[in-house]
Amino acid sequence: MSNVVKIYDTTLRDGTQGEGISFSVTDKLLIAERLDQFGVDYIEGGFPGSNPRDITFFQEARKLKLRHARLAAFGSTRRAGVKAAEDLQLRTLLDSGMPVMTIVGKTWNLHVTEILRTTLEENLAMIEDSARHLVAEGREVIYDAEHFFDGFKSDADYALRTLAAAVRGGASNLTLCDTNGGTLVDEFKEIVARVVKEFGADKVGVHCHNDSGLGVALSLAGVAAGATLVQGTVNGYGERVGNANMTTILPNIVLKMGRTARCAGHLAQLRDLSLFFDELANLRPDPKAPFVGQSAFAHKGGLHANAAQKVARSYEHIDPALVGNRTRVLVSDMAGRSSLALKARELGIELDEKRPEMKALIDELKEREFRGYEYEAADASFRLLVARHLGQRRSFFEVEGYRVIIERHGGELWAEATVKLRVNGETVHTVAEDIGPVGALDKALRLALERTFPALREVGLRDYKVRILEGSDGAGARTRVLIESGDGARIWGTVGVSDNIIDASWEALRESVEYKLSLG
Repeated sequence: MSNVVKIYDTTLRDGTQGEGISFSVTDKLLIAERLDQFGVDYIEGGFPGSNPRDITFFQEARKLKLRHARLAAFGSTRRAGVKAAEDLQLRTLLDSGMPVMTIVGKTWNLHVTEILRTTLEENLAMIEDSARHLVAEGREVIYDAEHFFDGFKSDADYALRTLAAAVRGGASNLTLCDTNGGTLVDEFKEIVARVVKEFGADKVGVHCHNDSGLGVALSLAGVAAGATLVQGTVNGYGERVGNANMTTILPNIVLKMGRTARCAGHLAQLRDLSLFFDELANLRPDPKAPFVGQSAFAHKGGLHANAAQKVARSYEHIDPALVGNRTRVLVSDMAGRSSLALKARELGIELDEKRPEMKALIDELKEREFRGYEYEAADASFRLLVARHLGQRRSFFEVEGYRVIIERHGGELWAEATVKLRVNGETVHTVAEDIGPVGALDKALRLALERTFPALREVGLRDYKVRILEGSDGAGARTRVLIESGDGARIWGTVGVSDNIIDASWEALRESVEYKLSLG
């Protein structure tokens, strides 16, 4: 049994069938280059001729100078009653110029007779003829056995005959597709093992969907049963609830199962790869994604954080750096002295657990969390809180007051904010306008300070989140606002809580500015 598993990425084809997923031609070309750099073996580009976007992609993809990956065009076997050499769809596949042709065929007798409405023997001929014709044209052929597990359970002998037809035609790989995503792990593994025994491990691949929440588990079971090729998508993009997630499959194969892959040497880039795809797909990254998520190695409970600091593997199943991630300590009302000291160290503050200020800090932290403050995504606010208790928080300005007015003029809505500060002993009074009250406040605050602190011109709002904390209070409910700011080099989060959404926003804005100034 081979120890090397080939990685076949189908994000550009199967992944784009997911709801809300759409890549431009430029996106697809960038993705192909990034996957090649990562070391993926095969990149499936889509259906040549199916739409203008894919037509253009394949035209441009011919110009790519890929170092390792082989580009695949996806299509189906010839039509019933038509010679392979005369089949328009196979001609379109060849015209794409790709070195690999992935063709899907029917393995479930139900589909043959009821969907294709042809005979079982003609279906076998369609598979064999199509593969032979493409191989004769100098292409590598991967055969995707659609609905293989449903077909095997319906008529195992016929399902295996379809694979044999593909092999006779010259297919290099037989990928067994759990197209409906409904197969369970034990039966999946048993069926894959049967195919491996029949055709050899070097011929067998698996393609899984996540409809039963088992896409990754099934893929790993397939490898355990002898499959040497795995198809999947980055971040699990795909139709319905998604495809098997390659960012979870790959580290499990390499770090847990003792197998290897050509891209194993780039595993430390896995989190960056995941974020790159989410950025192009315009999706917010899943913080709870295994291995690559922001929360994958985050510790909140005091005992956990303390133990992980002493012996990382006591609460971390791998070294986060292996997949490009890192350990994070979360601060909450569950925190103890160890957690706070660890979190402070993570932020560059040396904080002795035994300092007398620790008790007051913990007490205030817990009281603030009770009132609705949350510091898991507000590291900058936490750092300012610690600095204040240690007597290290500088006062750059004093707030004398602020006011926000919202007006509608005809069809346009405008907000005007007035901010009055005391800076270096002088009163500074500024006014600014924007579409919304938070934007107006942000402009007025920075306008008041930029002359004295020009570094604030680099700062911009990146994200703004509002959470109603006590919905039973209706419009008078307490509100938590989280703001993400950045200056081009760093990103930081601040939090504000108040019965008034504008006041909560003001607190978060003010602390964002204070944090930037504290950086020097």
